[in-house]
Order: sequence, then C-alpha cells, then structure tokens
Amino acid sequence: MSRSAGFLVLAMLLALCLSPASATERAELQLASVNAAVAYADAEELVYGKNADRPVPIASVTKLMTALVVMESGQSMTEWLEFRERHIPAPANAYTRIRKGSELKRGDILRIALMSSENFAAYTLARHHPGGYDGFVDDMNAKARELGMTNTTFVDPTGLSVRNRSTAADLVRLVRASSKYPQIREYSTTRYFTGHFRQPRYRLAFGNTNILVHRESWGVGISKTGYLSEAGRCLVMLSEIDGRPVVTVLLDSLGTRSPMGDAGRIKRWLTTGAGGSVAAAARAYEQKKNAAYASSDSTSVSVN
Repeated sequence: MSRSAGFLVLAMLLALCLSPASATERAELQLASVNAAVAYADAEELVYGKNADRPVPIASVTKLMTALVVMESGQSMTEWLEFRERHIPAPANAYTRIRKGSELKRGDILRIALMSSENFAAYTLARHHPGGYDGFVDDMNAKARELGMTNTTFVDPTGLSVRNRSTAADLVRLVRASSKYPQIREYSTTRYFTGHFRQPRYRLAFGNTNILVHRESWGVGISKTGYLSEAGRCLVMLSEIDGRPVVTVLLDSLGTRSPMGDAGRIKRWLTTGAGGSVAAAARAYEQKKNAAYASSDSTSVSVN
C-alpha cells in the first residue's frame, strides 16, 4: 500500500470514529427528567421521546410563548412601558426587584423575561398588549393552535400558574417557531444584562438562568428554564451538536443541575451513542411523579 493510500484509509477510519452515532448504534438514553423530547431543528420527527405527549405544568418555559406573541404583535421594542400594579393576584410567589410605576423599554423587558425569567416583566408585556392582558392570553392559545400544539393550554403569561400545561413534543414546535426571531435568540441567550429604568432612575443587574449559555462549546441559540414545585426543573433549548441544530426539551426534573446533566447526556448520546446513567434519587423521583400523573387528571400535580 502506498503512503498516500495509507493516509486515505487512516483518514476514513478517523472520520468513522468521530462521526455522530446512528440510531442503530445508540444505547438506551437515560435521563433524570420525567418528560423529554429531542429533535433536530431541520427535521420533523423526534429523535427521542420520553412521555413526550403527556400534558404537564411547564412553569416559566411559558415565557417563550410570551416572547413569540410580543414579537408577532409588531409593537416597538424601544417603547417605554410602565410596570403597573397587578390587576389580579399572582398565581404563585412573584417576588421582584422592579419598582412599581417605573419604566423600561419593551425590548429590555422582554430580554429580562427570557434570560432571567423575570415574572413582573412577562406580566407587564401582557398588560401593554393591544388586546390587553386577557387578549394577550387569548393570543398565546391561538398561536399554540396555529403551531399544532394540540395538547397545550395557557392561562397566564408568566408560567406561575400550574394550569399552563404543554407536552415535550409540543414545546419542540414552540422552540422551532421562536428560533425564527433573532431578538428571541439574542434575548434568551444574553449572559448578563443591566436594566436602566426611569421614573425613577435606577439600575438592576440580571443573569441568565441557564449556565450552558456561558459555554461556547454548546452554541446555544434559544434558551428558557422554568421551575415550580408542581413542574419540577425544566429546560428548553436550541443548541448546535456536530454542526446540526438540536431542540432539547426537558420537563420535571428533581434537582437544579439535573436538566444540565440531561443535556450533557443527550449530547453524548447523539455523538457517541452512550446512554449514560442517572442517580438513584432521580429514579425514585421519576417513579413517584409517574405514579402521581397516572392517578390524577387534575391540572396540578404535587409531590412532597
């Protein structure tokens, strides 16, 4: 064999070793999240699903639909909006550092709603919608129907209500639709931001709730986290794996780091075929939640 031929064979073997694992080569994927879906953004079918069609509370993942409705309303991102006193009680704890009566530009409000999951920001965006707060929620549900999210219901723009429910498969559709807007991509992946408020003038610093946006190797293009005790830890994300955009949806995980760990397991599974493993505590949590889901048709599922 000539030297050039030898180099060619070696290159081919190396390419085979480094190429993504095919579906037939992959082991069974192990995830801590109770419900999940994985799909390539440029393909229709799911690559992986785990209870992917089960409607569950989605917490602040809701804010991705809030962003989509804001963008499609066509309102100016530079308009100053007032943070008004709530006209209805918050469905859950809605602590905020933002002062009532102060103002911030709509684009910056949307940014902190997405990257820092600021609930008062999401509420404020809905209050300033052309159709008002109720019209905003109606538009959220109309957009869900338009996207084919047939198992999705919204009752508020923040995700504080456990009645905001969707499925992992439906949320793949939402991520795909959101990724078409550069502003949503930018705002949801902003690492740090300082909001400059007026009436009165003050500043507040915000950080992204997804640590993976700080890692260049992930190439995160869309990000939204969520948490309620009924919903567990949630993460939806668009990232680049082996040069292809991948949508990851992780719903109802036990610990703060569990969705990040699952994201890493998915990345290794797609590239190497390794199924990974999860902690015994996560397994026990999953069994308990599956039993609760099976025994209750209500919109609120709680585990103590």
